[in-house]
Amino acid sequence: MDSEERITARVGELTGREAVRAHDLGASHAWRTYRVDTADGPPLFAKALPEGDASFPGLFRAEALGLDWLGRSFGSPAVPVLAWDDATLVLPWAEARPPSPEAAERFGHQLAAMHLAGADSFGAPRDGYIGPLPLDNAPHPEWPEFYATRRLEPFLRRAADRGALTPGDVREVEKVIGAVEELAGEPEPPARIHGDLWGGNVIWQDDGALLVDPAACGGHREADLAMLALFGLPHLDRVRDAYNEAAPLAAGWRGRIALHQLFPLLVHVCLFGAAYRTTAMDTARAALRGPL
Repeated sequence: MDSEERITARVGELTGREAVRAHDLGASHAWRTYRVDTADGPPLFAKALPEGDASFPGLFRAEALGLDWLGRSFGSPAVPVLAWDDATLVLPWAEARPPSPEAAERFGHQLAAMHLAGADSFGAPRDGYIGPLPLDNAPHPEWPEFYATRRLEPFLRRAADRGALTPGDVREVEKVIGAVEELAGEPEPPARIHGDLWGGNVIWQDDGALLVDPAACGGHREADLAMLALFGLPHLDRVRDAYNEAAPLAAGWRGRIALHQLFPLLVHVCLFGAAYRTTAMDTARAALRGPL
């Protein structure tokens, strides 16, 4: 049985739907993605690890539970989960629409509602992943300490260990880590954040957007907005303005964008090497300049 036949059978077993054919859409990190046609309704989307691959324990569990948690807020943009097991995740197929100003405004309101649903603490009840990299979600009551010890420090060490950062680079990021408390702005309660919200994880719809591939946790709401700005999003100003109407951002938020972007850039250094080094270091220096 080839991989497409195996995925077709597994999706049918997991969902109880009559899956008729899986179409391989290509690899994403260590897993592959599929569009699965069904005989009894719309197509499905599946992610699957290679057969027998045990390199990512809890990967799809963390993603499924994270999406479910994000979805427990009125009007949440998180895509619903249909089924999952250790090697497979099944979601509805979502056809992307052209982004429009109206959809961007709706998305801004959706994102604000999801954030305002809140979290019990910074972190999550379980560890997770960001892409293929493990993520320490051990809860903490204060965001600066959580961000320093669960996000910046582990990925700084990982990047340094793979030789993608110089000792001088490490010292520069350590300055940010040491100053997080004073750079963080006024304390905010933990928000219900996506955690990996670059534009590729936003699927535009006519009436807003759907979010996929989260690294969900209780976090700082500015982090999601900063990541949307990192690699660009159509109509970002409309999204942000609508968000600000529903959940006004704290004073100085623009000056904290670099602080929030440093974590995903360190993740990229860990994944892709020195190609992201210059951007990461420029961002570390911008973070140290603090709020405007």
